[in-house]
Order: sequence, then C-alpha cells, then structure tokens
Amino acid sequence: MVKELNISRIKTISLGDVTPKNFLRDYWQKQPLLVRNALPGFNGLLTREELMALACDGDAQSRLVIQRNGKWHLTHGPLSDHDLAKLPKKQWTLLVQDVNHFLAPARDLLSKFRFIPHTRLDDLMVSYAPKGGGIGPHFDSYDVFLLQGMGSRRWQISAQLDDEFIADAPLRILKNFQPEQEWVLNPGDMLYLPPKYAHNGIAVDDCMTYSIGFRAPSQQELITQFLVHLQDTILTDGWYSDPDLQWQSHPSKISAAMQSQVSSILKKINWERDDIEDFLGIYLSEPKSHVFFAQPAKPSSLRVFLKRIKENGVQLDLKSRMLSGRDKFFINGETVQVGADAYKILIELADNYELPPACEMDKETEEILYQWYVSGYILDNN
Repeated sequence: MVKELNISRIKTISLGDVTPKNFLRDYWQKQPLLVRNALPGFNGLLTREELMALACDGDAQSRLVIQRNGKWHLTHGPLSDHDLAKLPKKQWTLLVQDVNHFLAPARDLLSKFRFIPHTRLDDLMVSYAPKGGGIGPHFDSYDVFLLQGMGSRRWQISAQLDDEFIADAPLRILKNFQPEQEWVLNPGDMLYLPPKYAHNGIAVDDCMTYSIGFRAPSQQELITQFLVHLQDTILTDGWYSDPDLQWQSHPSKISAAMQSQVSSILKKINWERDDIEDFLGIYLSEPKSHVFFAQPAKPSSLRVFLKRIKENGVQLDLKSRMLSGRDKFFINGETVQVGADAYKILIELADNYELPPACEMDKETEEILYQWYVSGYILDNN
C-alpha cells in the first residue's frame, strides 16, 4: 500500500479559499472548481499492482479501456493475469469502482466530503493510466471530484452542448469535443465537475486518479422505483365490477365506463411524506446487485459482543450504507424504527460510520447492533 499521510486525522477536504457553504451555493451543480493542494501530501491509497489485483477480484467492478489503431476497446472485469500481462505500453486505462468497499482508508477519504449528504454519495473509483492514457472526452450524469494521486494528469473541460458520440464505440465518447479550459493536476490537486460538463483526462505520466462520485438517479428511475415501493405498501379491497354492463356494437372497444371506473380505482393510489422518506431510505441504502455481506461463521454471544464493542467501539462494514430518518434508520435496504435514546446513539454511527469505545447505550441499541453484527452489517473495531 502507498505510504502516505494519515487521512483519518484530516477533518475535511480543502476547497481552497471557498467555504463548503459557498461551494454549495456557487459551484455545486453549477460550475467547475479547480483546487490546488486540496489534500496536501496525498499521493494515493494503493499501488498500481494493488489496483490490478483488485481488478481481478470477482467482487470488484472493473473495466479496462484500450485505444488501439484509432479504435476503442472495452473489457469488463473481473480481469485475469493474462489480460494484464498483454497490456500495451501506452493508451490504456484501468478503472475500479467501489474501492471504498475494500479499503478502509478509501472510506476515510470519502468522509472528507461530508459537506454533501450521504444520500448523494455513490463511491470512490480509482483509475490508473500510463503516459498518454485516458478514456476519451465524455459527459458524466453525476457530480464528481477528481482528486489526483500519484503522477500528473491533464484535464480539458468544456461546457459544450454538442453531445454527438463516436459511432460504434463501446464507450460514450464525444465526437466533437472542443476544450475551453485545461490544467495539469499534480498529487493532491482536485477538480470538481458538475453533471453534463464535458471533460477529457490524459495522463502526463504514469498516474492514478481518485474519482469521488455522487449518484444522481434519473427522474424516470425514481418514479419507477417509487411505484414499486408503493406496490409493496398499498393494500386495497374490492374487485373491478360492472353489474350495469351495456351491450357494445364493437366488442373490441375499451368503453368509457370501464375507463371511468379504473380511473376511480387508480385514485386510491396516494402517499404521505413518511412514505417518501421510507422509499428514499430503502432505495438509497439498498446495496448494489453485486454486493453481498459476509456473516460471521460463529457469531459471538450477545454478552461477548457487547463487551468487545465497549472495549473497541464498532464501525459499519465497508460495504454498508446507513441513512437516518426522523425516528428510524435505513441500513442496506432495511428499516429499523427506534426510540429516542437509541436514535441519539445510532445517529453517530450513521453520520461517522463508527461508534467510539465505552459508548453508553440502552438495551434497544444493544439488541439492534447485535442483529446488525450477526447480519454482517457492522464490525467491532478490534
């Protein structure tokens, strides 16, 4: 692993002379921001070899992008040693998603962006490219902070509206990219880009870039998933009936009477604000389809577990997502209603990903934490 600064001791990422509040007001989803020395002393979290090993892990999501003879080639992981052994000397990029699921310092790095709610946070992607490597000019549909690790990368950006892509390319690469600004980022430098801002990153030398991405579901996805949520929560009685059915000269016609009755039935679909909170909590904390939790093979007893966490503290598993509501918590797609005392304790776990040793807790909190431990959602800090 790369020997570098202790990230856990740094409270937040530097935004230069811009405060987090002013950043959200003036830059977030509005315009790019270049920050020199955003994380002083940062040279990365892992080596090229460690990233390659992770790309071969069946639990990781990885991509290998190669540009050869003017054409782009894409290989999805898990990769093999054979894939990596035959790499060309230039014009390729290796990308690994969700590095925060595998590396504790990666989650520590994400925690430096707490001025943006956890509901928006997606993951940490790490990319490696030799000199000249990149994935071509493109748009992202989400907000991203591009933090430079080892080496240097030249970033070109554009607010262009032309979104025509290269035909038949396996990636959505812009055909007519017209850069308007460009900078070379060195270790610790960072570039924020709002959604739909065209950009192109080219490695000046062998380099690694750490991309902190923030999820932005489409309106169509939100509507679709909310309707799925309502399907599981709405119960209604009765059946469609038509005792006054009239003869039709065209039996294939959908009658006005049927449409009217079905319209009345569909008006029974309604929801309250609590339904929206429950939906968002479950939807946004739901693990991605490839994520699984390892339950302890031989779980400790409740007594032993409580003794350990009082001595060592407790933390969320690196893959866990935990959000809070008004009187409940959402963890990995599950909802837990809690009392006031438990809420005061568990909100710290949700906010900070961990609870300190010797934390006083009531019986309800103890039982909830033990159940999460058995499910593989949390770990003690030993």
